[in-house]
Parts: sequence; C-alpha cells; structure tokens
Amino acid sequence: MAQPSFFSSRYNSFKFAFKGIAAVFRSEQNMHLHIIASVLVTGMGYWFDVTRLEWCMLALCIGLVWMAEIFNTSIETLTNLVSPEHHVLAGKTKDLAAGAVLMAAITAAVIGLIIFVPYWASFVNSL
Repeated sequence: MAQPSFFSSRYNSFKFAFKGIAAVFRSEQNMHLHIIASVLVTGMGYWFDVTRLEWCMLALCIGLVWMAEIFNTSIETLTNLVSPEHHVLAGKTKDLAAGAVLMAAITAAVIGLIIFVPYWASFVNSL
C-alpha cells in the first residue's frame, strides 16, 4: 500500500479535526452558550473599539474556553467508553474535566470584565 503524500496526510488531519469540532457543536449544549458568549464579546469589542492587545486577549480567552470544552467532551466520551457503568473514578474524571472548563470560563470572564468595565463606565458617563 502506498504511503499517503504529505499534503494528503495534512488534508486528512484537518478534515478529522474539523469533524471533531463539528461534533462538539452538534452534541454539547454548553458549546452553544460559549458561541453566544463569543458573539456577544466580539460585538462588544467592535462596539467599544478595543485595542489590538485587548483583541488578542479576547481571542485567546475565547479559544481557551472553546478548547477546554472540546477537551472536556473528549474526556467525557472516552470515560463513557471505558466505564459505561457508574464508577467513582469515572465520575471524578468527568468532574475534573468540567472543572477545567469552569476555570477557563471564569478566567475569560475576569479578563472580559477587566477589559470592558472601563469602556462601559466611560460610555455611561458620556450619556
């Protein structure tokens, strides 16, 4: 059997990665909340005309939360595969993964507040 070419291998890697991202969007309700939050944050960034550095921080936070949710879904799926019946350690594994998503979301929210509160205060004072 012939070895796939470099470009063919890269194409397949991206195809599988996008398939995984699509799967998490379809299956996880929390991902829908992350999308809504991301759209709101992006809209607020345009509304307040945030700086390039602030855009970088916002993009990093959005990516961090999305990655955490994807990792969480992956860990939960694998845990369900290897331990379909209830097991204390399987539950702990899922709780830890969910806790990582929560920490990422809290971190993103704090950074969002640090960025947007001064803009919001300036906006309110200008009314």
